[in-house]
Amino acid sequence: MCELLGMSANVPTDICFSFSGLLERGGNTGPHKDGWGITFYEGKGCRTFKDPEPSCRSEIAKLVKAYPIKSVSVISHIRQGNRGPVCLENTHPFTRELWGREITFAHNGQLSNYQDLQPEHYRPVGNTDSELAFCWLLDKIRQKYPSCPSNMTDVFRYAAKLSQTLREKGVFNMLLTDGVYVLAYCSNNLQWITRRAPFGKATLIDADMMIDFQKETGPNDVVTVIATRPLTNDERWKKMQPGESALFKLGELVS
Repeated sequence: MCELLGMSANVPTDICFSFSGLLERGGNTGPHKDGWGITFYEGKGCRTFKDPEPSCRSEIAKLVKAYPIKSVSVISHIRQGNRGPVCLENTHPFTRELWGREITFAHNGQLSNYQDLQPEHYRPVGNTDSELAFCWLLDKIRQKYPSCPSNMTDVFRYAAKLSQTLREKGVFNMLLTDGVYVLAYCSNNLQWITRRAPFGKATLIDADMMIDFQKETGPNDVVTVIATRPLTNDERWKKMQPGESALFKLGELVS
């Protein structure tokens, strides 16, 4: 299947270290060679880089790895295709507009008997079960909340509830963000870690790279990283349970 990577931080932070480990799993240390993508939020806007090439040898991935784009919310994905051909339109993450906000989604897993998902407003561009599920999810949110509610926490709680329905159709590990909140929903495999002072050192599992976060962060920084599997071998990651969701805002777990 695929692998996910997400970040939520209280200050604009680059994800170069974690992304360096993830991209190696895209065809080198892992089988996820059917494309990759990453979306960074900057204010009300977001920028996305995608490539149907394996991330381990993608020139665009090398650019992202070396270019410290700072963001408070990031979602990334490496694909091992099982629904739809390997092409740009089937490459995650997917982004759609809702209430004048850019909503971004990425999925790890495979759904079955999902033809009854019939979104009315949103339409998939590609032909993956993932993008169809995203369109259905946004349709349901739009129906319940025709205009932007004052409490976005309720929206993401509702998205987590809808994810339970999608989980009944197969494996549905998911990341969803509006650039402020980051929702992680676990079907069978998702883990996260929150880094804060006192910061320590960390070593990647998939690349010969070590970082001393004490030298890269401020004393009040809070950064949460979410991944399908731990990216470091000397930190304690929290494993989510099947059916569990976790909502983060500016690095902190809020629900």
